[in-house]
This record gives sequence, C-alpha cells and structure tokens, in this order.
Amino acid sequence: MKIEENKVVSLTYELRVTDEEGEATLVETAEEENPMVFLYGVSGLPEKFEEELAGKAAGDTFKFTVSSEDGYGDLDESAIVPVPKNVFEVDGKIDEEMVQVGNYIPMSDNEGNHMQGRIVSVESDHVLMDFNHPLAGMDMHFEGKIIDVRDASAEEIAHGHVHGAGGHHH
Repeated sequence: MKIEENKVVSLTYELRVTDEEGEATLVETAEEENPMVFLYGVSGLPEKFEEELAGKAAGDTFKFTVSSEDGYGDLDESAIVPVPKNVFEVDGKIDEEMVQVGNYIPMSDNEGNHMQGRIVSVESDHVLMDFNHPLAGMDMHFEGKIIDVRDASAEEIAHGHVHGAGGHHH
C-alpha cells in the first residue's frame, strides 16, 4: 500500500537541522518501538515533508531536506516580544522556576489562541519571549524508513487525526 491521502503512516526518522553557519545537529528521532504515526494530508506537518513521502510503501527508506522556506519559515523578528513580568505571577509572586531563559511556556493571546513561547531573556519589568516555531529559520534533514501504511478509518478521517488501539475518546 502506497502513501497517499487518507492513509495512516508509521515511520522512523532522524531529524537534523542546519543553522545559519551550516552546522548540522541531531534534534529528534523516532525509533521503531515508538514510531511517528500520522494521517497523511492533514498532519499539520510541512507540506514538503508529506510530498517527499508520497508514493512510498512499508519498507521504503527516505532521505530528504525541507528548507526553512518550505518548513516553518524564516525567523520572524516581530514574533519576539516583551511580555510584562506580572503575567507570570502566581499568588502575587513571580514563579522563578518557570521564568528562566530557554524555558517554553504555554501562552494565549487576547483572542484565546494558544501558542508556545520560549523565554529569551528576563528583564526587570518584562520577559522577552520568542513565539517563532522552534524550527523556524532552519533547514531540516530527514532520514528514515516507512514502517507501515494503512487505510485510515472513517472516524480518523472525520476527526483529522490517528486513533490508537480501541479507538479515540474525546
């Protein structure tokens, strides 16, 4: 069975990213014991990633690069913003363990949209946060193997994601 729309794909991979200096770093792996599983066509993964896998079958290997432009885009300087320090108060006190450079903090905007922000710096009156995708501005190099391809169930297609053994409970 080949990878195409409405198929559930299981695969292993190693993801390396290249920074602006051309240095490649291993940032993520999925092993056969715990493969990446997704519904092809609605995975939320970069379109180029899915395009590279189209037509492959169980047992096939892959090796390709998704450029930053085709992945999560370039770094957007306007997505690095100061957030007032009082936003991080719990019972009138700043949670010092949470508010540390490098930490990712779940946040929401004025419209209630959820996003992850990475703390860039902690200043006296604000916290500088980066809301870019962690892989923005980086070329992504994937290498791996297709483990399984199966038809998605009607329920998986309707919900737009893969369900585990025994279905899915909302």
